[in-house]
This record gives sequence, structure tokens and C-alpha cells, in this order.
Amino acid sequence: MIKYPLMLTMMLSGTNLQAQRPVITNEKLYRIDNLAQELIQTGQIAGASVLLFKDGQTIYNKAFGYADPETKKAMQTNSIFRIASQTKAITSIAAMMLWEQGKFLLDEPVSKYIPEFKKTAVLEKFNSADSSYTTLPVVREITIRDLLRHTSGLSYPVFSIDERLNAIYAKAGVSTGLGSKGVLKERIELLAKQPLLHQPGEAFTYGLNTDVLGRLVEVWSGLNLNDFLKTRIFDPLEMEDTYFHLPKGKVDRLVALDQKVDGKLKKRKELIFEGNEVNYPAADGIYVSGGAGLSSTTSDYLKFLQMVLNKGVYKGKRLIGEKTIKLMLKNQLTESMKINGQEEGFQFGLGWGLVNERNSYLHPLSTGSFFWGGAYNTHYWVDPKEQLIGLVFTQEYMPDSYWDLGYLFKNVFYSLIESK
Repeated sequence: MIKYPLMLTMMLSGTNLQAQRPVITNEKLYRIDNLAQELIQTGQIAGASVLLFKDGQTIYNKAFGYADPETKKAMQTNSIFRIASQTKAITSIAAMMLWEQGKFLLDEPVSKYIPEFKKTAVLEKFNSADSSYTTLPVVREITIRDLLRHTSGLSYPVFSIDERLNAIYAKAGVSTGLGSKGVLKERIELLAKQPLLHQPGEAFTYGLNTDVLGRLVEVWSGLNLNDFLKTRIFDPLEMEDTYFHLPKGKVDRLVALDQKVDGKLKKRKELIFEGNEVNYPAADGIYVSGGAGLSSTTSDYLKFLQMVLNKGVYKGKRLIGEKTIKLMLKNQLTESMKINGQEEGFQFGLGWGLVNERNSYLHPLSTGSFFWGGAYNTHYWVDPKEQLIGLVFTQEYMPDSYWDLGYLFKNVFYSLIESK
């Protein structure tokens, strides 16, 4: 448990000054300041927003460096970030809300709701000369559980772990969802026509699964994905800065995207990934990607994570069932499944990475914690045992490592936690 200063101890326990609560001194909190400042001074990041929440209280909320290194605009605690794959947890919660309403079963085939997936096949042979290929029939169809746990065989275009799929997706015009233009329904129908990397259920492969799930939310609810998220999640959670498309009045709070060029950070102005606009959160014609499309702030995303930590409840309002959250926090990967592109002992639930007995030696987080991040170097983790939520957001295009920044801050912060 973290030790709190005297005033906070009084707030939490009334006037009983004898209440035994551990304390984090200002001297210790400066370690987080020092890490952020060192990362900026050494040119590893241009700026960052860091928020830590413990035992029902925000104990640390600071911004460092620049939101725009070119104009020297300072980072603020309400700066807006492209959160990319942190969208996945929100879409997964949305889907499970509809599961609670009896709209689907987890092990039903996706083709029941999107018929185009009935004809999906698995990549067999590939001709690099023209990106042509042959396929094998699937042993079984992709299920909705496969989408939630990334075991469908779908991958990502541009940065797939398999160069053959990069080529196939590029030729077909499959989109990343990171600022991609189009209509969600049409993009998913196009994806359904492409081959799978492997048989459904055979391996964990991070991919466009949650984009498909976002389309299913539309099918099940009869609402546009944006409208469903707003009415069922964002409004009840008072998330006022989370959008697929930023209002004009908030565009100036969007953090610039940086990139290392010859070892030095510079503001990226060029197009990204498959030729999308760098400031796509403010652009028109972008489809609502359930896997990567949202922008948000640390304080807004904290509210979402508070709801999950509180087993589906936020400020006395229940958004989703306690047992549903418990199911989402169970490992969904079997021992026979191959794990593509992740660390040894990797575990995954219905929408996020997990820390359990099998892989706890890799993390400072307690067993039972969950975590994930986004492509532009945003990170979150939730530790139910410590009643702790951590968020570290920055904006970097194609960082050297997608996990190192999160680990650096976790390691420093967990060194501050003391037992009673």
C-alpha cells in the first residue's frame, strides 16, 4: 500500500490520526518527475502526461515537455492524444454490454452477423512477384471470442508480423484504422475477403479483430459505433474529451506526432502508414475504427479504467455486470496456442493483456493486473490488488519499442509502494 501524507490520511479515515496508512513522501514522488525530465532531456520523448490513481484518489497528475516541439507549446494535463489500440478495451466493453443483453454468444461464428466471413480461408502459398496466393479451407469459422482474444488469424496491414499479409492487404486496400478513410461496414466486408494467417484458434495474432468487433456492435445495437460508445460509455462516465472526430474547439489540444530521424526527435508532418493524414483526429471522412480510432486524455481514460477496476460501477452507476468484468479478466489463450509477436508467457483476456501466475515474473504489477497501450506510445495499467491505475501518454510515430516507456514508469512507481 502507498503511504499517504497526513492530510490525505485524514480525508480517507476521518480524524483518526492513528489510522495506519503508508506514505509516499514528496521526495519519492520526485523520482517520477526525474524520470520524465531525463527522458525529455536525452531526446527519448518530446513530452508526456502522467497520471497515477491509488485507493480512490489521484495522487499524481503532471505534464512534462512539449505538446509540439516545433512551436514549443507546453504539454498540459488535458492535452489530447491519439490513443490508437487503447480503443480496443472500450470497444470490447461495448461488445460485452450487448452480450449481457443476449445479442450474441461468444462462441458463435462471426458469419452469423457478417455473412461475408462465411467464405474466409487460410493463406497457403504466396507468390511475391504479384502478391497472388492460394488458400486452404478453415477447420472452423472465426468466432466472436476469437475477435476479443485475437485468435482469428486476422492481422494488420502495413505492420503485420508476416510480410506476405502486408503485401496482400496492400494490394487489396485493407486499412489500418489509424486515420483511414471510408465506411466501417465496407472496410470490414473487404477485410473478410482476405486470407487468414492461420487457422482460427490456432494462435494469438494481433490484428484488425476489434475493428470487426466494432462493426458487430453496430449490427447488434442498430447504432453507429460512435453513437453507441457515446450513449453507453462516454456520457455515463463523463468522458468529455474522448472522440473519433475532434470538435473544432478542441483540435488545438491535440498533441503533435513526433518521430526519431537520425536519432533525434522531430515533428512529423508527412503522411502516416497507408497514406493517412497525421492529424486525422481532426480530418473528415475517417471511419470509426473500434480497434484504433479514438483520441482521449489521461483523465478521461482514467474514468473508463476506474469503472473496470470498480467491477463495472462508476459513481454509483452500473454500466456492466461484475461477473462480465470477471470473465473479461480471465486468460483466454490455451497452452496449445502459438503466441505471435509477444513476450514469453504472454496472457490475454477479452480485450487486454493480463498478469497472472504464469507471467508475473515479467512484471512489477501484482498478479491479477491488466494492461495495454497504443501505437503512438501511450500506456495504461490497472492493479486491483494495490487499487492502482497508471497512465503514461506521449505521441511518437513508430517508437523503437512499444513497451519500454510503460515499463520504465511502472518500475519507478512500484519502487515507491510500501507494505503497511
